[in-house]
Amino acid sequence: MWLLLSCLFAYAWKLVGYLVPATLLKNPRTSRIAGTMTIGLLASLTVVNAAASGQALLADARLGALAAAAVALLFRAPFLVVVLAGAGTAALLRLAGWN
Repeated sequence: MWLLLSCLFAYAWKLVGYLVPATLLKNPRTSRIAGTMTIGLLASLTVVNAAASGQALLADARLGALAAAAVALLFRAPFLVVVLAGAGTAALLRLAGWN
């Protein structure tokens, strides 16, 4: 029952998006705000997934993996290299006992 209601709500929310006037969507300010919000939400999701476990903050291999991925991004590595750097760092840190 709840799953069906959630699906219905999500579909209705998507339909409401079609009611937004086109002039509002073509406004450069709206586009800039939407882009900034997307970046902020993705950054906060990344930090929460890397540093939180339930209600507690943890420093474990995930932070090391995030740092390695950030360094790879600073060197403008391709996306696959960034992912492999993060995964490899996490694996090595977990092997070293830093859970």
